[in-house]
Amino acid sequence: MNEIYTGRRNIIINGLNKLGWNLKPTKATFYIWIPTLNKMSSMEFSNLLLEKTGIIVTPRIGYGEYGERYVRIALTVEEKRLEEAMERLKNLKL
Repeated sequence: MNEIYTGRRNIIINGLNKLGWNLKPTKATFYIWIPTLNKMSSMEFSNLLLEKTGIIVTPRIGYGEYGERYVRIALTVEEKRLEEAMERLKNLKL
């Protein structure tokens, strides 16, 4: 299981870093918290991703006030779907 989640994590971290994020690999988790872009709220960013790319993420504000400007990406889907999400995100124009 560790290998599976490490591979999924690497797809997301490497994909996002190629797009301008500066994320460090997480350890021992099946989700990743990432900062939103352009100082958007977590709700704005979540809605943008859903509407423009079909990617569903969880706005961190739902976990309390200190979660604002972050969203959660789950690593619970197969690698092919995560790679597809990174391709969709690459084509997003902000």
